Amino acid sequence: MSKLSMPPRLHSRRKVLAMAAAGLSASAMARAAFAGDQLKVAAIFATPIEEPWDNQIHVALLRAQKELGIDYKWSEKVETADFSRVMTEYAKGGYGLVLGDAFAAERESRKTAKQFPQTAFLFGSGSGPAEPNFGVFDNWIHEPAYLSGLIAGKMSKSGTVGAVAAMGIPEVNRLVNAFFKGAAESNPQVKKKVAFIGSFFDPPKAKEAALAQIDAGADVIYAERFGVIEACKEKGKLAISNMSDQSELGPDTVITGPVWDMYPTVQQAIKLVNAGVFTAQDYGDFSRMAKGGSYLAPYHNFEKILPAEVKDMVAKRQAEIIDGNFRVDVDENTPVSD
Repeated sequence: MSKLSMPPRLHSRRKVLAMAAAGLSASAMARAAFAGDQLKVAAIFATPIEEPWDNQIHVALLRAQKELGIDYKWSEKVETADFSRVMTEYAKGGYGLVLGDAFAAERESRKTAKQFPQTAFLFGSGSGPAEPNFGVFDNWIHEPAYLSGLIAGKMSKSGTVGAVAAMGIPEVNRLVNAFFKGAAESNPQVKKKVAFIGSFFDPPKAKEAALAQIDAGADVIYAERFGVIEACKEKGKLAISNMSDQSELGPDTVITGPVWDMYPTVQQAIKLVNAGVFTAQDYGDFSRMAKGGSYLAPYHNFEKILPAEVKDMVAKRQAEIIDGNFRVDVDENTPVSD
């Protein structure tokens, strides 16, 4: 029997008990979770699909659809009140793996997952995994955020760099703090400005916050949220993008930025489900640079603009991070402006 024809399982004994309790046979489980030879995978997104965090998951799953042959469906803009219902529909629809962003619906998603032990769930979460079938991940991209800060510190002419971010939660704080750490390392005299917009997706508000920072002297801003690059482009200032390569939004404005590649995480989860050995665990390490889950975006138009000494400094530190010879500290305290 091939892996794809096997019923997906978490722990064999626990799985048999769960199927018995649900009145499902192994063959019925296999038929439900696989469409022909395709594993059925679903994603549930709280925000519009263009929001960078969710978009990176979506892009990875589209790649898995092409390269790994999964049957992929998704739902976007799912309100917290509807999260459990959508999870239930996918689980009952025979999806063997369900991913998404559970942050705003932690309790609902965990409670629902327990009702479907035959389904593998893998959700973005600031908390830990839950037996038997609720795995977690997060965008641990603080390493390339730090590298971006090294560049920002050197490229700032005013001596003030900024960051416009979603909100002061650990998952966001560690990126902003890593960025500022890099900036302070390359320019010990640098001043920092930080603003939180209180939303994961509000481009107009992010743009307004960026304009305020520019008025306060910031000339390089970390665009942790959409909207910042537009402000920098209008005012002729520099920007650091976030989570995806966003150079096309401002070719002469965006220097580079941390990129989150969810494919290693998605690939590992699909591999385990197909093999019938998916377990509740923290998949966060697959987002780190050493695993290929994050990297620094290409310099594009800035390839010839960045001084050689800056590019050499970043390349050296990047190699040290990947080789395990340098660790970027995780600081999840809420940053404040100088």
